[in-house]
Amino acid sequence: MTFSVNTNIRALSKFVAVFAALVAAASVADEPSQKPFNRAEATKIIAEARRIVNPGGVEQLEKVRIGGIDQWVSIRGRDKHNPVLLLIHGGPGYVSMPMSWWFTRGWEEYFTVVQWDQRGAGKTYLLNDPAATAPTLTLDRMLADVEEMTNWVRRELRQEKIFVIGHSWGSYLGLRLANRHPDWLYAYIGVGQMIDGPESERRGWAFALDAARRAGNEDAVRELEAIAPYFVAGQHSTLKDILTQRKWLDIYGGVMAHRDGNSAESDLAKLSPDYTDEEISRIWEGNDFSEQHLLPEILSQDLSSIRRLDCPLIVFTGRYDVNVNSQVAAEWFAKVKARSKQLVWFENSAHLPMTEEPGKFLISLVRYARPIAERAGCAMVDLMPQYWRVAQESRGLSQTRQVERFHQALITGHEDL
Repeated sequence: MTFSVNTNIRALSKFVAVFAALVAAASVADEPSQKPFNRAEATKIIAEARRIVNPGGVEQLEKVRIGGIDQWVSIRGRDKHNPVLLLIHGGPGYVSMPMSWWFTRGWEEYFTVVQWDQRGAGKTYLLNDPAATAPTLTLDRMLADVEEMTNWVRRELRQEKIFVIGHSWGSYLGLRLANRHPDWLYAYIGVGQMIDGPESERRGWAFALDAARRAGNEDAVRELEAIAPYFVAGQHSTLKDILTQRKWLDIYGGVMAHRDGNSAESDLAKLSPDYTDEEISRIWEGNDFSEQHLLPEILSQDLSSIRRLDCPLIVFTGRYDVNVNSQVAAEWFAKVKARSKQLVWFENSAHLPMTEEPGKFLISLVRYARPIAERAGCAMVDLMPQYWRVAQESRGLSQTRQVERFHQALITGHEDL
C-alpha cells in the first residue's frame, strides 16, 4: 500500500511538471516575438538624446556651396553666444562627423561645433560626381576650401574669430590656415599634428618593424622590409607601400593605444543619426578615393619651416601616436613661437584622443581654449551685425567697461556709442 501511494504521488508530480511546461511553452508561443533593434531605432534614440532643445541653441545639417560644389555641413551647440569651434577632419577622406555623436556632445555645451565632410569625403563625396571631383583634389584647392569654409562660418554665426581644430590630415590644413590668417582665429588647436611628414613616416615604419620583430611575426617583418627604404628624402613612397606600413602600424597600436586596430572608433559611424543607411553603407568610399589622389603627396609635406604663429597655439597629442608621430610634433612645438602655446599629452591615447579619452579632451578644451575667447569678450558680445563694430571698438577696455558698452548698445539699439 505504501509503495502504491508513493508511486501515485511521483506520477502526479511528473504530470504537473509536464503540464506546467506545456502551458509555459504555449504562453511563449502566443507572445509576439521580440525583434532585435535595427539601425533606424538605434539612431533615433541617439538623435533624440543629443537633440538641441535650448531656445538659444542651434542644430543644422545642410548643404553649403564651397569651392564651387555642394558640401555637407553640421552646426550644433546649446548656446549661439558660445565661441565657435570648426573641426577639420583627417584622412584624407576620414570623416569625423559620423563618429562625433560619441565625443562632441560635451563640446556643444561650451562651443558651437561646426563640422563638414570635405571635398571627396563622406556625404560630400556621394553628393558630387567623382569624375568631376578628382581633378580638383589638390593641396591648394583643399586649403582654399578651408579658407572659404572658415569665412562662411564666421559670417553665418556672426563671429569675427573662431577656434579651428585640425586633426591628422586636417592639422596640415589647419596649421597652414593659422599661418596665413591668424587674425581669423582665437587659437589654432592641432590634434595628431602633422609637421614633417617623411620623418613621421620613417619613424612609424621603424616602430612597426620593431614591434613585428619582437612579436616574431615573420609575415609582418617580410612585408615591412620589402618596402625599405621607406620615404627616402626627396621621393614619394607609393600608396601601396604606405598602406603596408599603415596596416602593421595599426595592428601594433599606433592608431588606437593598446588596440590592434581602429574599428572601435570607425564602427561608431554605423550608429550616426546624420547619415542614411545608404550613406553609411558607402561612407568609406570617399576615404579610398581621396587617398588615391592625395595621400602620397600629403605625407611628403614638411611644415617644420613654420617657426612662428601670430595666434595662440594648442596641441593635443597622444603619447602612443605613431600614425602621425607625436614626438615629431612635440619637437616642433618646443621650437615654435606663438602668441601663447600649450602642449597637452594624452597618456592613454594614440592618434584618436577625442575618442580614446573624450573626458580629458573636453576638459582640456574648456581649460585651455575657451578662456581665450572669454578674455576677448566673446561671452559678452551680442553677435547681431549692428553690434559687431562695438565689439571691435571695445578691445583693450576692461571687462567692466566692455559690459557697460554692450549694455548701452542693447538698450539704445545704436551702432555708434
